[in-house]
Amino acid sequence: MDISVVIPLYNEEESLAKLYEWLVQVMNKNKFSYEIIFVSDGSNDSSWKIIERLQQSNSAVHGIKFRNNYGKSPALYCGFRKATGDVVITMDADLQDSPDEIPELYRMITEDGYDLVSGWKKKRYDSKLTKNLPSKLYNSTARFVTGLKLHDMNCGLKAYRNEVVHNIEVYGEMHRYIPYLAKNAGFKNIGEKVVEHRPREFGESKFGISRFVYGYLDLLSLWFLSRFGKKPMHFFGALGSLIFILGLGAVTVVGANKLYAIIHNVPERLVTDSPYFFLSMLAMVLGTQLFLTGFLGELIARNSNDRNNYLIEKEI
Repeated sequence: MDISVVIPLYNEEESLAKLYEWLVQVMNKNKFSYEIIFVSDGSNDSSWKIIERLQQSNSAVHGIKFRNNYGKSPALYCGFRKATGDVVITMDADLQDSPDEIPELYRMITEDGYDLVSGWKKKRYDSKLTKNLPSKLYNSTARFVTGLKLHDMNCGLKAYRNEVVHNIEVYGEMHRYIPYLAKNAGFKNIGEKVVEHRPREFGESKFGISRFVYGYLDLLSLWFLSRFGKKPMHFFGALGSLIFILGLGAVTVVGANKLYAIIHNVPERLVTDSPYFFLSMLAMVLGTQLFLTGFLGELIARNSNDRNNYLIEKEI
């Protein structure tokens, strides 16, 4: 099969039929073999009934229905597990992503050799204050942390080589950083394509300004896990040792000053009267706790089921 289209959705009853017709038109025009996987993320409107009706008229349509609204990442994860096409396309169901972009995305994967191609909505129709400006700040930070020079990492319109989606785990809110997950899994040929951003025709956005706050926290978590997830002692142990040594050195200086004063019969206040003594002891306690945190993290990592989960590209 050429293409699997994975579409997570939540209450998009108005746009589903039109999106389906547009997708089928593009697929037939380019003579692609395809499947369309709709993932209803706990929708409480008639979205699932529409998906059932579409499936009855076209066996290439598949549907997954969640009992609750779990979020976009779980929807993508389940869609990826079902995808069988050589190229997997993800897009939103609100008609802001254009299916006309699919042929070129497919070509970039199959002919140009990209593992992943991310869309870049260079011209947007969102509010500049609530969407555009926060998005630019968010993406500039993501570029700095991840090292990926993508202008719009969170764009829903993406194309993947099939093996990519089957070798990454999208969970929590990590759908924002799928290119970074792919990079960490060894798929480093990641490209970008300017895509059309269409005005929303129906309903309203399901994402608020809070997504940018959570996005930064998720980015920090993902960066830490990719760097120290399997070797936490390298981070906590090193930081704890440094803080402990600084505290030990400081308390040694305080004690040495007191000893010098006693030997030379020089008036000197009690060691416990010095704030440096308590700061030094605090540093030693914090250093010890951080070191023990790293030690416990190392024990957990060594007993984890995926401690030796490495991606093998080829065997001969």
